[in-house]
Amino acid sequence: MPDDRTKRITLTSIRQLWEAGTRREFLRVAALGGGAVLLPTMFAACGNDNGNPSEPPPSEGVTLDLSSDPGVLNYAYALEQLEAAYYTQVAQAFYAGITPEEQLVLTDIMGHEVIHRDFLAGVLGSAKIPDLAVDFAGANVDFGSRFSVLSTAKVFEDGGVAAYNGAGKLLKDVNNLLVAGKIVSVEARHAAAIRDLLRPGTRDFAGDDVVDPSGLDQAIDAGFLLQDSALGQFITTPINVIS
Repeated sequence: MPDDRTKRITLTSIRQLWEAGTRREFLRVAALGGGAVLLPTMFAACGNDNGNPSEPPPSEGVTLDLSSDPGVLNYAYALEQLEAAYYTQVAQAFYAGITPEEQLVLTDIMGHEVIHRDFLAGVLGSAKIPDLAVDFAGANVDFGSRFSVLSTAKVFEDGGVAAYNGAGKLLKDVNNLLVAGKIVSVEARHAAAIRDLLRPGTRDFAGDDVVDPSGLDQAIDAGFLLQDSALGQFITTPINVIS
């Protein structure tokens, strides 16, 4: 019978989350009923909940000019900052009773959101907006509750997909549109995975509330999501959107 050491995998770096060898080892450990030990240094490498720890949140707000590609990409960057911050906080102390499979799903999603955030920051360079201040406590997210964590994740993922779908038409450079299309396809996988965790074995992964009768995903006009929707409550930095 395997001892306890064969039923644990220790992660010290965010990069380990998408290395093939680490993934195989995690699956082996999960099959034995074990799980992952996430060291504090791993989360330090991700920065604070707002992104880059060297760049404090802006005090006077930010402006997103959606008439230009950098403005649209900054809109996506703002969403990815929010999602990366959320899943990083989820992974710092997973809710009680989480299964190895659920932990793997949420850890993978966290890794993807961090990659999306950092990729967009690199693409934007000096044109990127500052790190945003976020507040999940004020929105009454209970990180110790499975239902609260997954229900909030559903809001993020469904909203993120709809936001990318709505903003894509504003991009003028086809290369930027291609990148946005690649990112939103991953976000849609996240949305389906979260919905399946909440209602396993149902067709909710592509429910009528997100897929229309023509088989197309919903779209939200750019800017609405950060100002007037449920996602806006998590961002405390004032955001001014110019169409």
